[in-house]
Amino acid sequence: MKKILFYFSTIILIVLLFNCSDNKHSDEPAAKKGRDIFGNYIPRGLTKTTEGLSPGYIMFSVPNSPYTYLVNRKGEVVHEWKGTYGAFNAYLMEDGTIFQGEDDPDYPVFGFGGPYGRIQKISWDGKILWDFEHATEEEIIHHDFAVLPNGNILAIVYETTSFDEAIANGRKPEMIPPQGPWLEKIVEIEPQEPRGGKIIWEWYLEDHLIQDFDESKANYGNPAEHPELLDFNLGMPIPPPITQDSLDVMKAMGMAERNQTTDNLGSDIFHFNAINYNPELDQIVFSSPYLSEVFIIDHSTTTEDAAGHEGGKYGKGGDFLYRWGNPENYQRGDSTNRQLFGQHDVRWIEPGKPGAGNLTVFNNHPPGDFDFFKMGVTDTLNYSMVSEITPPFNEKGQYMLTANQTFGPEKPTWFYRAKDTLSFYSPFISGAHRMHNGNTFINEGARGRFFEVTPENEIVWEYLNPYRGNIHKPNGEPNSPMFMAFSEFRATFVPEDHPALQGKELKPLDPQPAVFVMPPPPPKESK
Repeated sequence: MKKILFYFSTIILIVLLFNCSDNKHSDEPAAKKGRDIFGNYIPRGLTKTTEGLSPGYIMFSVPNSPYTYLVNRKGEVVHEWKGTYGAFNAYLMEDGTIFQGEDDPDYPVFGFGGPYGRIQKISWDGKILWDFEHATEEEIIHHDFAVLPNGNILAIVYETTSFDEAIANGRKPEMIPPQGPWLEKIVEIEPQEPRGGKIIWEWYLEDHLIQDFDESKANYGNPAEHPELLDFNLGMPIPPPITQDSLDVMKAMGMAERNQTTDNLGSDIFHFNAINYNPELDQIVFSSPYLSEVFIIDHSTTTEDAAGHEGGKYGKGGDFLYRWGNPENYQRGDSTNRQLFGQHDVRWIEPGKPGAGNLTVFNNHPPGDFDFFKMGVTDTLNYSMVSEITPPFNEKGQYMLTANQTFGPEKPTWFYRAKDTLSFYSPFISGAHRMHNGNTFINEGARGRFFEVTPENEIVWEYLNPYRGNIHKPNGEPNSPMFMAFSEFRATFVPEDHPALQGKELKPLDPQPAVFVMPPPPPKESK
């Protein structure tokens, strides 16, 4: 009974968030209006601008809609792309097309964890050029993908495994849900227009595990001696068991996805949430917020090499070349060495931008090491920050790691954190990337807040997404705007000289899309 009450109490805390939201307008900056992390009742649209901004646009996918918008510095929509299903995130190509993640409405099996199952390529004038579905009972594309220079796609994929398979690989039984964990893989897709795609390269996390729990099982060894492998007994523990009635209540309140069951709660144990590619190094970086680490692997391998520990340009097969954020995961250092907390959107800074070759990452700092059920608590002192790090290379382009030491650096090269700390906080989603002028563009995801900061941490531009679509559930019911009415997984600054924009007429749409108006919060009880 206590375990069931835990779920209900945390849900109530989140509901209280919206009853306490500040619905008054003032001249106070949008970032400082209360601790409602979703910002559902604060002014939206353009909230700050300054002179001397780099000319350009902001691209983001509209929540609960098939649209991706391009917005100018005045906050006006100047272009839109429309997919078929709910838009998740989008990447702009030089010819004006976008690749857009699409939330397939009837994907099977998988529940919470950002699965969407489909990627579309959409032309500037709105034609669906490519439609690729990868959503089966065994695998599904989720969270993020990267477009390679040759037009292929690197995508993160969940893959189901059974309870018995997890036992055989050395995971502790108490950390395995009845239906087994979802492991992770990365696939390279060669698009075959107009539909379909060929998988031409694969990397499986299952091939790079180690465990010191049971010497009779596979992958047995000392994690401290093998930082190139992942300790299989890390990751999210399974939550307390609940009844079907309790799960039904959670689904009705939007706190559980349609495919979640009492047996697969907790199956998402590592939750990869971002992927990025470096063409100069031919390397892939990806993020696991549940591990509070980012990892780099070699893409130059064959699929066969990627399954082993040798081969490829760097000679390590598919093992980790580098990892950073939480060295306790490979049993070196302690909690004082930890740098990341539930992070998102790791990416390399591109050539030609200040800090080129470094990595940026949005360090979320969620409560309770990524406790989704506590994300709505308004009195938390947690805060977010954006970090830039300089990975340690030697002259051969290899990441340096001294015996018994941790991967560096010991601290970020640069970071952004709100001066008052508390006014910048998103415990989940979100992202950041470097601009050509040396500023950093930040997406505070939960609030749908986009802003630009200087190297000196001054905010020079700010805009809050005012849009939300009207997609309904497969059964025809509307999707409730609670709790994440305006939340944004990814937003991108597009400079005015981007090849995709050359020769395009970028006038504000007339009329502008209708902004979404939140229904009023429940009235507060008189004291």
